[in-house]
Amino acid sequence: MRHLHGAQILTDHEPDIRLETADRDIIALGIAIAAIILLVGTGGSVLPQAVGALLSHNSKPDMLLVNALLLNIALIIFGWRRYRELTREIGERRKAEQRAQVLAATDPLTQCLNRRSMVAATEDLRARAAARGDAIAYCMVDLDNFKQINDMHGHTTGDAVLVMLCDRVRAMLPNDARLARLGGDEFAFVIAYPAGNAERVDDLVIRLFERMAQPFQLPEVTIELTMSIGIVADHDATGNVDASIDAASLMHRADMALYHAKKQGRNRYFWFETGMEHELKFRNQLEVGIRQGLTKGEFVPFYEQQIDVQSGALVGFEMLARWRSPKLGLISPEIFVPIAEEIGLITEMSEKLMELAFADAREWDDSLTLSINISPMQLRDPWFAQRLLKRLVEANFPPQRLEIEITESCLHDNIGLVRSMITSLRNQGVQISLDDFGTGYSSLEQLRSLPFDRIKIDRSFVAELREPGRKSTLVEAIVALGRGLDLPLTAEGVEDEETLKALKAMGRLKAQGYLYGQPEDAEAVRKRLKAAGLLPGATDTTLPTEVAQPAHSAQARSRSA
Repeated sequence: MRHLHGAQILTDHEPDIRLETADRDIIALGIAIAAIILLVGTGGSVLPQAVGALLSHNSKPDMLLVNALLLNIALIIFGWRRYRELTREIGERRKAEQRAQVLAATDPLTQCLNRRSMVAATEDLRARAAARGDAIAYCMVDLDNFKQINDMHGHTTGDAVLVMLCDRVRAMLPNDARLARLGGDEFAFVIAYPAGNAERVDDLVIRLFERMAQPFQLPEVTIELTMSIGIVADHDATGNVDASIDAASLMHRADMALYHAKKQGRNRYFWFETGMEHELKFRNQLEVGIRQGLTKGEFVPFYEQQIDVQSGALVGFEMLARWRSPKLGLISPEIFVPIAEEIGLITEMSEKLMELAFADAREWDDSLTLSINISPMQLRDPWFAQRLLKRLVEANFPPQRLEIEITESCLHDNIGLVRSMITSLRNQGVQISLDDFGTGYSSLEQLRSLPFDRIKIDRSFVAELREPGRKSTLVEAIVALGRGLDLPLTAEGVEDEETLKALKAMGRLKAQGYLYGQPEDAEAVRKRLKAAGLLPGATDTTLPTEVAQPAHSAQARSRSA
């Protein structure tokens, strides 16, 4: 079978040598041969005497020789049986050794090679390709969001999909290609191709994407999934071999190309480039920094004002995460949040930020609300709502002042679980807002059936209102939809007076954006509220209009914060 070819590369020859030595057991065989020789010698004397005794009835054979003859016969039987049993035992052991070698080299689920054997198989194929003057391409494959399949349909379904996927890939690879399951939903294959003709690899990968686009039909469910691929070759684009690279280096570089493909949006492939290595090193530095920053309290909440469009009054704040790194400075969430999600730290980070935000907002005037974005990763946790409510109680923060913002992508992941969480939170008084409306997968049916309290218009739609006299059909449609469903609306990304003027003409809305100032830390917000008389026990009305008036400075409009 092709998928087992290459497993023999890992054969340990020492057990075979021991088995071959045992197979030629000289002692057992020597006993049998010596007994046969003695049988010939004693038999030549004893048999004539025995025949004569039978015929004449007078003479008796030498009993010592008779006993020796019988002993020789017994030794022959013993030696031969021992040799035959030993030979059979050695044969069984050799088969067991071969089965163990195959199991050690292959993945038990998919029958592909495993990570350990893939290194040797790559070197073997590379040596044979080099002898022909060919190059090899190492392709690393990772399924996009495969964990959701296991979570939603069970690991049995996930395993069945992996087996079907391997069958599809194996059917499209050349006969001398090597396919391995490196672990979980990560695979790799290595193929030979004419040096300087990398388009052969491109053609194969494109056909793989087309094949994977076809749904996986299972008895109880139909699964659709995508994959990302990273590719590296042991030759450069001109066909020159890189003598310094080995199988381990190929795997490492293909992994970097795969990471780049995922970062660019998944469901695509990239060839390895030198710049990717620097990018991955920077990412690793960020990972280490995030882990250390969580323990050192470097992640802090910033707050963006939310203003009533008609009156200009401050009505609340949205909490935005910031990372105050001693080495890198102030870092925005667009950089560290995706990494925190991938390495499984987003829940810990979010809960620590919530604790700080609840403590900050508890000092504000009771009329001010606090909005918090929730990661899709958090909404996959069935205990999220209970943990959030527990933290509200511990912080003594009124749930009526809290607004949770979830994105449309959360509805697509697991709408049943999301509906249950929304219901639990709303029953305790927490408000639920649908964030980035119009950019995801929500439908009118979901808006009608899910108990949302607010819709947030995505900044990409609001930006269409910047040009004087320009109308945004999408924004107007969303506003009309909100009125029809009796759902309040918030417009994000309000950055100039022209946009604000257009929003005022649409009715009662909340707005937020750099027109009203950049997000501020807790101390700056405290000073702002104190000046506006919205910090109980610390009233100072010297600057009462600061929170209500748009900030026109260039700094306020900058998007660098």
